[in-house]
Amino acid sequence: MHLICPACGVKNRVPDDTFDKEIRCGRCQRDLMATEPVALSDANLASFLEGTDLPVLVDFWAAWCGPCKAMAPQFATAAKSFPKVRFVKIDTDASPISSRKYIIKSIPTLILFKQGREIDRQLGAISASQLSSWLSDKGIRS
Repeated sequence: MHLICPACGVKNRVPDDTFDKEIRCGRCQRDLMATEPVALSDANLASFLEGTDLPVLVDFWAAWCGPCKAMAPQFATAAKSFPKVRFVKIDTDASPISSRKYIIKSIPTLILFKQGREIDRQLGAISASQLSSWLSDKGIRS
């Protein structure tokens, strides 16, 4: 399995059965399987999506958005429940290219990717339990 390091961008090849162990980047030694959302940008989102074999859930948000602020802790809680999903946050104001590419018309918008392709999206703020149910409906297991 391949995982892109969100810190340095290096593609790491790791055994499929190592989820119960700490997995570190071969270059920068950061944790590749951290259970908290990581902030990405226009500069590294595409390579992260294309190079990560696990499902990736992206939260498109903005600092001025009240519903986005309310949903942030729910997103972080859900990330802890799904260790085999990479949770990513994209600030739409700081990453306008990604916002245009994925046609973000309202925020928060969640987009689920598998192998770099969009699987589904969810518009608006939702709770951690609703997010967990939505992911389960898509075949993603905690």
